[in-house]
Amino acid sequence: MKVTILRENEIRECVGMNKEALDAVALGFTRLVEGKVSLPPIIRVDVEVNQGEVDIKTAYIEGLDLFAIKIASGFFGNPSIGLPYGSGMMVLMSAKTGFLEAVLLDNGYLTDLRTGIAGAIAAEHLAPEQITTAGVIGSGVQARYQIRGLRMVRDFQQLLVYGIEPDGVERYISEMSQELGVEVFETDSPEKVFRESQFVATTTPSRKPYARAEWLHSGMHITAMGADGEHKQELFADVFGKADRIVCDRKSQCFRLGELHHALKEGVLSEEREITEIGELTGGIKSGRQDDQEITICDLTGVGVQDTTIAVLTYQKAISGGLGTPFEV
Repeated sequence: MKVTILRENEIRECVGMNKEALDAVALGFTRLVEGKVSLPPIIRVDVEVNQGEVDIKTAYIEGLDLFAIKIASGFFGNPSIGLPYGSGMMVLMSAKTGFLEAVLLDNGYLTDLRTGIAGAIAAEHLAPEQITTAGVIGSGVQARYQIRGLRMVRDFQQLLVYGIEPDGVERYISEMSQELGVEVFETDSPEKVFRESQFVATTTPSRKPYARAEWLHSGMHITAMGADGEHKQELFADVFGKADRIVCDRKSQCFRLGELHHALKEGVLSEEREITEIGELTGGIKSGRQDDQEITICDLTGVGVQDTTIAVLTYQKAISGGLGTPFEV
């Protein structure tokens, strides 16, 4: 039996922030709400002594011959010793035999990519059509990918960034201004980002909320993707009380560990509140933004369908392009 090994440089050749990847991930979300996915709960291993966590996510999607099992880590002290805070890998299993087909040594790239693509899908359906100023909280990897995702589906003239690491913010401004061809400005508070932007992405692993309801204004959209565990929170719960439309990647999961978890716990939301899943938007079951005055929020916690769809696309592209190293096992 042969197993294909794909390394990060080969994986980056195969997939990126483009429409092909967006369509693949969107189809996964659609299949999820159609009931055509086997989606087990997330496994998370906390390594508090080293400020670390490891997540295991997976999903089988009907009609695909392969499914992915993803292992992703986040050790937030790593930058102090010269390492990226995040890493990871994916393995592809045959949905027919259960045997291993491929190992994708992506070092977390595919997780970063598929998370950015989920943000792009959310922005496509929920962000205002006309955006002058976009904003981002944080200056790390997802601060880049969420704004790249926005740029896939909307134009904007300037970008505001707030972060707590001065060197990181400085690098972010330099890199993203060149990449996007727009002016990028540092702000001295997250409040300024929220009040002056029509789109805001929150991308931090904060354990204390900082985004306040009184900062919201009509016509804005917020994508909150930092709270992927019960202990994380970026938005004060009452922020959701001001939202006209709430969307998430998986309602049951977000009520367990996302921003919605905190709003439910504090009684701002109930389980009966109308909350749309992304798959209902991609599948045309429900509509996104209705008018220019709506306040919309999307809570992203990361779902296994994203991992399977992006991994399968990568593998297909690699095989057709003659990439990868086969091993007899």
